[in-house]
Amino acid sequence: MNEDYPRHVVIIGPAHPLRGGLASYDERLAREFIHQGFKTTIYTFSYQYPGFLFPGTTQFSTEPVPEDINIRIRINSVNPLNWILVGNELKKIRPDIIVVRYWLPFMGPCFGTILRRVKKNHFTKIICIADNIIPHEKRPGDVMFTKYFVRPVDGFITMSKEVLDQLTTMNIRKPAKYVLHPLYDNFGEKISKEEARKTLQIDNQSRLLLFFGFIRKYKGLDLLLKAMKILVRNNANNDLKLLIAGEFYEDPKHYEELLNDSVLEKHLIVHTQFISDPQVKFYLCAADCIVQPYRDATQSGVTPLAYHFEIPMIVTNVGGLPSMVPDKKVGLVTQPDPQHIADAITEYFRIGKENFLMGLREEKKKYSWKEMVNVIVNLAKEETT
Repeated sequence: MNEDYPRHVVIIGPAHPLRGGLASYDERLAREFIHQGFKTTIYTFSYQYPGFLFPGTTQFSTEPVPEDINIRIRINSVNPLNWILVGNELKKIRPDIIVVRYWLPFMGPCFGTILRRVKKNHFTKIICIADNIIPHEKRPGDVMFTKYFVRPVDGFITMSKEVLDQLTTMNIRKPAKYVLHPLYDNFGEKISKEEARKTLQIDNQSRLLLFFGFIRKYKGLDLLLKAMKILVRNNANNDLKLLIAGEFYEDPKHYEELLNDSVLEKHLIVHTQFISDPQVKFYLCAADCIVQPYRDATQSGVTPLAYHFEIPMIVTNVGGLPSMVPDKKVGLVTQPDPQHIADAITEYFRIGKENFLMGLREEKKKYSWKEMVNVIVNLAKEETT
């Protein structure tokens, strides 16, 4: 680390006691900053979402508090007085860099107000890691809230080229860098398929596909279920099973007919609850292939998980997925419709999992937390010149 600049970083975004991919990411990023010698603090939420924005069972983790990270539970997303108080606190602390996660326009007024207060110290540089600029599920006020958020930000990092393009579409003229989503290497080491399946009580003989993560319309689980129905009708696929692992973030009634279809009954393993961090490795390592049948995507946190555990992928050619999953090297890229997904699954098993492993091991080297920190710091440095 450069001894002159910077030394102190604050991350604004979800972290323990909140759960989910954003919290895991922010905590892992904090650990990398700490590893590189930075004083690092996460400012997370005392109140994150109103109920209409959170369709899951709970926003809170049951995991122990991370003892190696300084996490301050301070931000109330709907209380303007809180925004001013937190902004004034951070203005006074004068961190060298604030890294703020932006994934939902609802957070625009909260974050925008906090960061405007911070900028009054004429010192702190603000770098945004933008998961989305234009959200998957659009609501009134999205553009207005995002434009309000953007003004105090000094620079942007995106983890997909699509989000980088969204900055231009929104006429956001700030320095921006594209960086690959680092590996989720904080869920334990790879274990054998046999051990993973034993834990999940899944037989070793099945060819097992995995759909992993929160279930939302844009992720296309219904397309995959229809593809499975096509495949199961072919008697050659009697040993094919689909493991669905993740909590519904929309009305499950949309899927009931497919999930209860007698054709699919023996071919589905349904674990539609939140998958806690210690359980993640069992689901990933049990699979022969991870399928991401998305209708729409920017980047996906499932892809870095697949790389870490070296599980090939089938993804649809939407958003940033094809650039993250080189076709026929680490998996297959297909069209977002049931027949093409079914054809890709057939092709995948014809090629064989072992023929993708070398490509996975080579490609995963690009997904580095060290690189993410270096880009954040260098982008902040650029803003000082």
